[in-house]
Amino acid sequence: MIVKKEKKIGLFFGSFNPIHTGHLILANYMVEFTDLDEVWFIVSPQNPLKPRNSLLKDTHRLTLARLAVENHPKLKVSNIEFKMPKPSYTIDTLTWLNEKYPLNNFTLIAGTDIFPHFHKWKNFQVILNLYSIYVYPRPGTTLGKYKSNPKIHLMQAPQMEISSSFIRKAIKNKKNMSFWLPDNVYKYITEMHFYEK
Repeated sequence: MIVKKEKKIGLFFGSFNPIHTGHLILANYMVEFTDLDEVWFIVSPQNPLKPRNSLLKDTHRLTLARLAVENHPKLKVSNIEFKMPKPSYTIDTLTWLNEKYPLNNFTLIAGTDIFPHFHKWKNFQVILNLYSIYVYPRPGTTLGKYKSNPKIHLMQAPQMEISSSFIRKAIKNKKNMSFWLPDNVYKYITEMHFYEK
């Protein structure tokens, strides 16, 4: 009997509104310079800590993410949270993924900017007890009181000062953002007139 090899999967949660080059550079760093076998983008329909009114429709953000990684075999996109009760909570998604993929070993990928409000996450202590978190630096934030936690690993990933909100605002102001987004993503956004209003 052949047993499927266990994979170590990094889970990159986000609204990806839209996915951009910064996201992809970080995912690429994590999959090429750590022990992760793959990185899965978990496209979130609604972050409980963010307002919904600025979100592009779920299906469009999912399509953009899939376009962004279509030629990268180690990067995947998941719509798991679209099938779950809303708002979605990381601990619930992790529980579901572990049930569906019992042979995979899941690790969270997050920026240092989550830690000032990490204590507000549902069952955050359970997450820390059961999962490792691979952290990338974000401008103006640190690990704070979590610096010495053995489950939290700060990686020497490049610091990305690119944000989806900056890109949305720039597109609205009719700026050319072609270098900030994968070509096929930018083409789709332009053709669909996303973020122009």
